Amino acid sequence: MNGYNGGGSGGGGEVGGPPGALEWKFSQVFGERAAGEEVQEVDIISAIEFDKSGDHLATGDRGGRVVLFERTDTKDHGVSRRNLERMDFSIGRHPEFRYKTEFQSHEPEFDYLKSLEIEEKINKIRWCQTANSALFLLSTNDKTIKFWKVHEKKVKKITDMNLAPRATVGNGSIHSLSNDVAIPPEGISSLRLPVVTTHETSQVARCRRVYAHAHDYHINSISSNSDGETFISADDLRINLWNLEISNQSFNIVDVKPQNMEDLTEVITSAEFHPTHCNTLAYSSSKGSVRLIDLRQSALCDSHAQLFEEPEAPGSRSFFTEIIASISDIKFAKDGRHILSRDYMTLKLWDINMDSGPVATFQVHEHLRPRLCDLYENDSIFDKFECCLSGDGQRVATGSYSNLFRVFGCAPGSTEATSLEASKNPMRRQVQTPSRPARSLSSMTRVVRRGAESPGVDANGNSFDFTSKLLHLAWHPTENSIACAAANSLYMYYA
Repeated sequence: MNGYNGGGSGGGGEVGGPPGALEWKFSQVFGERAAGEEVQEVDIISAIEFDKSGDHLATGDRGGRVVLFERTDTKDHGVSRRNLERMDFSIGRHPEFRYKTEFQSHEPEFDYLKSLEIEEKINKIRWCQTANSALFLLSTNDKTIKFWKVHEKKVKKITDMNLAPRATVGNGSIHSLSNDVAIPPEGISSLRLPVVTTHETSQVARCRRVYAHAHDYHINSISSNSDGETFISADDLRINLWNLEISNQSFNIVDVKPQNMEDLTEVITSAEFHPTHCNTLAYSSSKGSVRLIDLRQSALCDSHAQLFEEPEAPGSRSFFTEIIASISDIKFAKDGRHILSRDYMTLKLWDINMDSGPVATFQVHEHLRPRLCDLYENDSIFDKFECCLSGDGQRVATGSYSNLFRVFGCAPGSTEATSLEASKNPMRRQVQTPSRPARSLSSMTRVVRRGAESPGVDANGNSFDFTSKLLHLAWHPTENSIACAAANSLYMYYA
């Protein structure tokens, strides 16, 4: 991956060697709940996404709301960002955000044909290209995608009236000229023209398009294309291609639905466009495979261009094998050459030029293997954890239970494997997990890192809380900063 040989911002590594482990620090929290405060279901965060510049962050929640935050540390300092980048010394500043605005994206609906309630929960948010200082983003619940424009609107007022303020009432109508206005004996020499002035600005969110009625099953992914004109939406069995400007028509580009539904063996779990090649996209399946497709090959891309999957180890099959193999999230690296996938037990890093197996595997939940039966009973085994990569491709991250998230170094030779807690003291339950020696397979390094081994407890002896799960997190596109959701609270960290 690009930047593998660099020293990274973590420091500590020898020149030419892997970057040293980062020391993570608490930055901010939004929506922190007081001790003993009960979390409302509608306030639980269900989606997080940075825009490409990293200057804006969006979150969606189960109540159908989208909340936007904007970066403040690159403003209000009298120095332009470009000049700061030219300076050859580091500035001790980290990304800081403030609340910008929020809006109600989706409302609960009812499908009368299928007698199904459609909840308002935001499943995914994706940013689109900005234009004229306005922000554009896509948000989706289970069935309906919406295209939003968020911009500043100036609040205008009429000033410099001919009448004194006391002569008018709230709606601007004249109250009583005879009583309140004394006309001088010499008369009024001139009339002033009222002036429209701008006093303040407010953020306005407007729904530009609604893309509905295109999915029979729940939408699990949306992804904006690098061409700035199209996007995809995916459900369990189909992926559709849309034009942002056309809401009443979409093209079905992948359809895995068999003639007989009894023959169904796998479903689509996640889909994403390549970051720079507008004709390429990847999608993952419940069988643990990732498929790369090329839109130039045919209109219906049921036959993939490349297939990435890891062969099953002989003698390892059990009742839970297929469940834990299901991929819950995939992300392209910024360079477009690598794909990160998350299944229940592991993170896997794939090189799109090598389909024989992942170039690195990171053990996230290996310590839970003895408890798979309990996790199946309480449905935790079906939890869908997201994953993310750093902008320089040096590290990957994903969430776990007890509001913990894991950060791994993926540069060759790196042994970085850190557990952090989503709290104001992220290192409180920090676990520097030992890594197994690298194994060489077909001259490609395959690194396997283990978590704590004792079931139900982490390496510090703390018991796992399966109700506190950190499912959603995002890495800042250009800096070592992570935003993650713990229930209704948004925590931000930097290194």
